[in-house]
Amino acid sequence: MDAVLAEQYGTSVRVVDATPVGGGCIHNACRLRLARHRDVFLKYNAVGEYANFSAEGRGLRTLAEAEAEAIAIAQPIRHGKSEGHAFLLLEYIASAPRKRGFWTEFGQQLAGLHRHTQVQYGFVQDNFIGRLAQKNDWRDNWTDFFVEMRLEPQLVLAEQNGYADAELRRSFARVYHRLPDLVPQEPASLLHGDLWGGNFMIGAAGEPVIIDPAVYYGHREMEIAFTQLFGGFDREFYAAYQAAYPLAPGWESRTDLMNLYPLAVHLNLFGRSYLPEIRRTLGKYA
Repeated sequence: MDAVLAEQYGTSVRVVDATPVGGGCIHNACRLRLARHRDVFLKYNAVGEYANFSAEGRGLRTLAEAEAEAIAIAQPIRHGKSEGHAFLLLEYIASAPRKRGFWTEFGQQLAGLHRHTQVQYGFVQDNFIGRLAQKNDWRDNWTDFFVEMRLEPQLVLAEQNGYADAELRRSFARVYHRLPDLVPQEPASLLHGDLWGGNFMIGAAGEPVIIDPAVYYGHREMEIAFTQLFGGFDREFYAAYQAAYPLAPGWESRTDLMNLYPLAVHLNLFGRSYLPEIRRTLGKYA
């Protein structure tokens, strides 16, 4: 990393200390203290994970290009390969207690991010959600994107893993058929894509900072639903979001539907314990 950093910042920069950082379930991570420069955050793994780091870097750059009212991110510095490893260098985020109004600011800023829209749903490249591939081919409407790029790839993978039987496929097919009537169309919003309680931090000034994205342009109810899947977001967050950029009427009734995707992802990552919730959700909307 001395050689990589010298190329990035100049020969006077070198690593003086590396402190492991826990919390991730896929990659190794550490804080690098640098001589004559600010600290950086290093994620690394076997060279086979290069595509994952490349996609994360692209997603972070896309979020960074959003206008000033959008939420802060861990700024990407560089990704690459070195000595049999793949790596991603990021700005190091020093943490502090939440400032007053943290959740209100978070909700307002996420609404600002979601105001960045595209006509089509998708992204400029495929990426990853956890270790699983996430397809992002452009589609003209949300129903096609949700089925073809989100639900169906996970259902096929679940079938390959032995988790999905013929009845589960029939239940998904019934939901696919009903989707145009269930979900209102709206412009495709820029989404973090994997926004749960473990993928935001509190910055040095007590502000919200988002990390570990799976970026794409999608239906913003997906993002709001994801924040509710595992809890951890205060009700002030939702009130502030609604005041800044109101969701379509009835969005609460669609939360479980939108969370079919992350539930299917967790089924394929962690196993059969997620099947009962998936079956319950399918039964609700089929």
